[in-house]
Amino acid sequence: MRGIRRVSAVLSTLVGRVRGTDSAPTRRSRLRRPARGAAAGLLAFASLVALSGCGSAVATVGKPTVVIGAKQFTEQWIIGELYRQALTEAGYDVELKSNIGSTTIIDGALTSGQIDVYPEYTGVILQVLAKSDSMPPTAAATFREAKTYQETRGLTMLDPTPFQNRNAVAVKPAFAKEHGLRTIGDLAKADHVVFAEYPDNMEGALGYHDMVKAHGLTNTEVKSLNIGLQYPALDNGQVDAADVFTTDPQLARGDYTILEDVKGYYGYQNVAPVIRQGVQEEQGPGFAETLNRVDALLTDEAVREMNRGVDTVRLAPSEVAAEFLRVNDLI
Repeated sequence: MRGIRRVSAVLSTLVGRVRGTDSAPTRRSRLRRPARGAAAGLLAFASLVALSGCGSAVATVGKPTVVIGAKQFTEQWIIGELYRQALTEAGYDVELKSNIGSTTIIDGALTSGQIDVYPEYTGVILQVLAKSDSMPPTAAATFREAKTYQETRGLTMLDPTPFQNRNAVAVKPAFAKEHGLRTIGDLAKADHVVFAEYPDNMEGALGYHDMVKAHGLTNTEVKSLNIGLQYPALDNGQVDAADVFTTDPQLARGDYTILEDVKGYYGYQNVAPVIRQGVQEEQGPGFAETLNRVDALLTDEAVREMNRGVDTVRLAPSEVAAEFLRVNDLI
């Protein structure tokens, strides 16, 4: 943890140096060329989160191009780049398509053959695609059920990451203090709550409607906002509470209060590559081995700092991914 605190300090300094302000941009920040100091800082942070690993070239002459997909937010851009660069280094012919859209849209791209693989959150598979009525009690059980579901659809999944990006409920500290809020259920103490929810998460287990029912929140009004827009909405008083993600570096600003999930309601959200069946056979065993090697390195701290590198320091996802892979000997 001492290393991570040092990283945060380095990046906080870099934010001021690069942007001239300590305010963070939105989650979908525009990509810019990195400042020299930022690149040096990223090297420092990547070194601190580096784990052992060793890449190896694989002959792929005559094999089809692997098309990787990614959704439309920072964490997905970075993971897509990690997969693309690691596979390219291993000798595969790879194409990356980012910004494909929501879970249902990218799932359609996979099942229709427009892409071959994409990183997905295990709980989201059960929640959005399988439309499960309840969520498993452990991360391992969530992965097993998600993989079983995908295999009934002609898909498969590789190993899950150590990190998970869980949902949480955030409010402004003043709102929490005014109404004495500590837990999600405490939102019932307020007269009226405008709650920001992203479009994918309205229905099903872990969705907005199920969440308010589970906590007896009869005083809420939902406002649908795309991922990343909930922070300015909270800051500007357009909403009172919002569904956020635990690896989002914007939470590290300390300007939000996370309400405790005492019921363990939001479940588990590790990431695993979802692959069309047949792709592994086409590409050979080195394909899965390469992706598994990358995913094994993705801890909470590593992903949070890479997200910070893009959203706050404004490095390109490709450069953050490349530095991380370099210090872990994967490129």
